[in-house]
Amino acid sequence: MRFPLHITTDMIAHQITQALRGRKRYPFVLMLEPLYTCNLACIGCATERHTGKLADRLPLADCLRAVEDSGAPGVSICGGEPTLYPELKELVAGIIARRRHIYLCTNALVLDETVFGRIPPHPRLTMNVHLDGMRRTHDKVCGREGVFDKAIAMIREAKHLGYHVMTNTTVYKDTDVGEVKALCELTKGLGVDGMLVAPGYHYDSVQRNIFLTRDEIQRKFGHILGFSRHYRLTSTPMFLEFAAGLRDLPCSPWSTVTYTPRGWKAPCYLIGQQYLRSWEEFWKGTDWDYWESRRDPRCQNCAMHSGFEASVVRTIRRSPRDMVRLAAWNLLG
Repeated sequence: MRFPLHITTDMIAHQITQALRGRKRYPFVLMLEPLYTCNLACIGCATERHTGKLADRLPLADCLRAVEDSGAPGVSICGGEPTLYPELKELVAGIIARRRHIYLCTNALVLDETVFGRIPPHPRLTMNVHLDGMRRTHDKVCGREGVFDKAIAMIREAKHLGYHVMTNTTVYKDTDVGEVKALCELTKGLGVDGMLVAPGYHYDSVQRNIFLTRDEIQRKFGHILGFSRHYRLTSTPMFLEFAAGLRDLPCSPWSTVTYTPRGWKAPCYLIGQQYLRSWEEFWKGTDWDYWESRRDPRCQNCAMHSGFEASVVRTIRRSPRDMVRLAAWNLLG
């Protein structure tokens, strides 16, 4: 299977439960950003995500309350660089105790110092290592030499130790699609359990001209779609078709909610129009109809998985053919 059975069954059970409760909108994933401190300053990252002070991190209790408030079955621990969070061991244990699935999003630079030997492998824990290209490209994106080699070494060690490992690749304006394929070949050889490939989002705080327009996204992802079946990509075929311009999808901004040191980020993981302290104020006070419509100028070139993968789930029920395709993709991947 492309995803472990327990993750698939828990996600399906979550959707059934929400449907029985009559809810059309509900979180699939909580993006938990316990700190805005990082040991890198990657070119495509929003400035606030790597300039925060460690002293301003979220308390452990606030992180766990956000897990409970959102009710999302998946928790992506990101930031910032989450392996710098001093309470990471306790945070992971607390989320697992609540029977959630964790994706630890990391540049992998200090896994050997803060994770290996401290946080044991667990079926509910996945390492999600950031790789934006082969050695020269990735080091350029990260602004430091040697980052690629350390990440590859940590992936090898993580697999050796028994962790479930994925990679996460962002596609930019200058990304060579042939290099993306070469990276897929490399990670396949390393035995990674999945590879996420998605277009970058143009954060307002990033002034460089590195992000893709919608037409550029469609051209690049048309090529990626062509070779995707040969690799364990975690992007669904329907999402890749959307990114390639072969189908349209509404946005589901409520499917991926974000909690940060500044509070709940509204309206979505990508756009911080405001930050709210309480879950109730965030969830009931956000104009979901407006953000689903993609009318806002900031949404025009967005094709991020965080907004559109849930839309695949929303719309797939209308197509028995797509339901069969998605089941086969997961079961045979």
